[in-house]
Amino acid sequence: MGSLRIGTCSWTDKTMVAAWYPPGVNTAEARLRYYAARFDTVEADSPFYAIPDRRTTTLWAQRTPPGFVFHVKAFGMMTQHAVLEQALPPELRDFPHEVTERGRVARPDADMVDAAFDMFISAVEPLAESHKLGGILMQYPPYFTASPDRLARNLGYLEYCREKLADRRMLVEFRHPSWVEGEQLARTLAFLEERGMSYVSVDAPQFAERLTMPPIAEVTSGVAYVRFHGRNRDTYFARTETAADRFDYLYTPDELCEWEGKLRDLAGAADETYVMFNNCRFDYAPRNAAEMAEILADLVDPLGDGELPGHHEEQTLF
Repeated sequence: MGSLRIGTCSWTDKTMVAAWYPPGVNTAEARLRYYAARFDTVEADSPFYAIPDRRTTTLWAQRTPPGFVFHVKAFGMMTQHAVLEQALPPELRDFPHEVTERGRVARPDADMVDAAFDMFISAVEPLAESHKLGGILMQYPPYFTASPDRLARNLGYLEYCREKLADRRMLVEFRHPSWVEGEQLARTLAFLEERGMSYVSVDAPQFAERLTMPPIAEVTSGVAYVRFHGRNRDTYFARTETAADRFDYLYTPDELCEWEGKLRDLAGAADETYVMFNNCRFDYAPRNAAEMAEILADLVDPLGDGELPGHHEEQTLF
């Protein structure tokens, strides 16, 4: 049985800050230390919007205890998302690219994408040097499909990403079900396994009339990874003000228990299993993470102070 860790996909969402952190925990350092006293892993999603500064990731490493694990969501350009031009670091702005009416970079030059990878890898190196870098989450857009006209090209791009990330853990999250439908499921899993990429399992709203990834739990490398996006059908495809608004959902205990058997199977098949809650509206993610930790209590290593993840006992941080 491998290790199993549970955490959230943010520790800085504004509504989470207001709802979860106690009064007095009101600085960036205090919030991260508070979080790390209750969970031993986190997913940093802000780098999806802008490549972080090395000074920032160095502080992340310094403000967390030994053994803490950061997973980092790749900069959107690395996964073929249209990123805001204003979010580009100066070093990237001189590369040829087009800009849409909404100010997003369209069809970036191949050298620009290559440079974005290099800058991102350099940015997260302080986490690797401190042995706190888990995986790089490569979340591909819904239009990155396994349809016959795009499959070969997209498989080639996955291999390019694998090459650029080198020996860093590559966590692959698809957002179009064509990757796991029918006979393609076995081909997709085999492709990932042969290249040491981790398939990211997801829990998301299911629709009869729209396409989302089904809740398939699979292991394709030594690391199993699961993301809980909530099940809010009204907001999942809406153009909301923030990402947290899209994932505005609190799982019930029964809904969490639906995953117990799957998570135990993943932990039995993988060396490391990460269960990450992306429903970061209010205190929903840490609350559900704490509840899942209780469901899987026999698999979750207790933190040093013996406190269950997510509990709100006061703690001195300064």
